[in-house]
Amino acid sequence: MTDQTSVGQSTLSIWGGEQEHELYERSTQVPVVHSVSFTYKDIDTWHDVALEKAPGHIYSRNTNPTVRAFEDKLKELESAEAATSFASGMAAISNVLGAFLKPGDRIVSIKDSYGGTNKIFNNFLPPLNIDVCLCETTDYAQIEDEIDKGCQLLYLETPTNPTIKIIDIKRLAAAAKKVGALVVVDNTFATPINQNPLQLGADIVLHSASKYLGGHADALGGVICGSLALIKQVYHYREINGATLSPMDAYSFIRGMKTLKLRVERQNQNAMAVARWLQSHPQIEQVNYPGLESHPNHDIASQQMRGYGGMLSFSVKGGLDAIKIFLPKLKYAHMAANLGCVETVVGPPLTTSHVECSAEERAAAGIPEGLVRYSAGIEDIEDLITDLEQALSYL
Repeated sequence: MTDQTSVGQSTLSIWGGEQEHELYERSTQVPVVHSVSFTYKDIDTWHDVALEKAPGHIYSRNTNPTVRAFEDKLKELESAEAATSFASGMAAISNVLGAFLKPGDRIVSIKDSYGGTNKIFNNFLPPLNIDVCLCETTDYAQIEDEIDKGCQLLYLETPTNPTIKIIDIKRLAAAAKKVGALVVVDNTFATPINQNPLQLGADIVLHSASKYLGGHADALGGVICGSLALIKQVYHYREINGATLSPMDAYSFIRGMKTLKLRVERQNQNAMAVARWLQSHPQIEQVNYPGLESHPNHDIASQQMRGYGGMLSFSVKGGLDAIKIFLPKLKYAHMAANLGCVETVVGPPLTTSHVECSAEERAAAGIPEGLVRYSAGIEDIEDLITDLEQALSYL
């Protein structure tokens, strides 16, 4: 592992995880290894590799050279001992929960989690006799009280999707440690450039790699980082359940991550500028962005984040009817169920983060139907603001 204390994030994004790997025919780039299986000339070596007593690969459902290089790159950016990857962000979430929870266990989390995660909490875990307690997202007294009642796993997401609330990781991780609970943090919105949950007390940090890590909306995957012991436990669960990241997607993530810091820094700047501009627009009711001094969690964000992220959300006067007029008028934004890529992407939660949920479930989570989730891209900020201005003029 590279000594992250002496190496910058851009350098890690480019070189991390690559120097330890022998590249094919002296290539400067990690190759895409599409082979399903790997051959050995004797049984003993083959058996040692299969039992993880020797380095190597057996079968790409388990491990693969290209995939391993991606995992090693991210573990360095998150200052972790180990990482393992999955076919999607939701596969990462479901495999972590599956690996660590059993019937009779209790999980404490928040109401503002991503819609797919929320669906697991509300629909999939209770029939397995796993007790799920979803607390008001920033009600620390309630969360700590529920933790004190006993739980095996505390699951957090910060910033939250799509309400952009910020949770004090250090405070809640400390509460979870007192009862011996595992702490899992979804770091997708922040990225390792802006925030490192493991340094704040989390046990496992999780990403939908399809978003900022890849950055180009052309690869699907998920990844987790943490201690070697914990990651091995999830890895063995995943290799049997088969939610394996493909080598081609791993290659796309490796390539995308080489510009991760450059992209995220620009997206931080653009999101801040857009948020400040929207704040003063007469058609906008509320802007949710942790970089704004008016954000209720601004102080916590300033303490645990290096940058405030490329994600914001805002409410438009007139609600859903208004955004049905406004959003299609944008010239420099995809209306799509994605985020974190170089292009600006917009959409309401009913078609993006919480499409799996009913209107009643979204309302219960504090998500208005007229909310707009805005993922700032790396376009020229003047063009993004001009575009917003002309689109809002139709209201």
